[in-house]
Amino acid sequence: MRILPVWSRVRLGSVPGARFVSQTPSPGAAGSAAVSGLSPVEHSDDHGHVEVSVYEKNRDFHGFHKDPQVDVWNMKVAFFFGISVAIVIGGTFVHYLPDHGMRQWARREAERLIKEREAKGIAVLDGNYYDPSKIILPSAGDEE
Repeated sequence: MRILPVWSRVRLGSVPGARFVSQTPSPGAAGSAAVSGLSPVEHSDDHGHVEVSVYEKNRDFHGFHKDPQVDVWNMKVAFFFGISVAIVIGGTFVHYLPDHGMRQWARREAERLIKEREAKGIAVLDGNYYDPSKIILPSAGDEE
């Protein structure tokens, strides 16, 4: 009966020596808005200048400029022109791609051949793919 206390301490699929911490917030911290531990620490260099993160001044930083208004304007301009250029030039490129599989050419060529054969009075479709008079067959004596 000494095995029961041991089995009660063993978890299946657990890693020995590892400590797992719950990531779910406790019920008492539901309304808590304290995020002081997440803000970056200000660093100062040898001359006493303090390095301030751009995210501290502008939480909605897009990476185009340090000034928040210029940053938002540059972001809007960049995305407008970037997406517009992609749609317009991409659509034009796809529109002017050559005939895929030469389907349009094959149809034009078939219509041309049909008109030519109808003008000559020849059947549009013939049972022989090649003209039999142009095929040279070996004689029966040449086969060995």
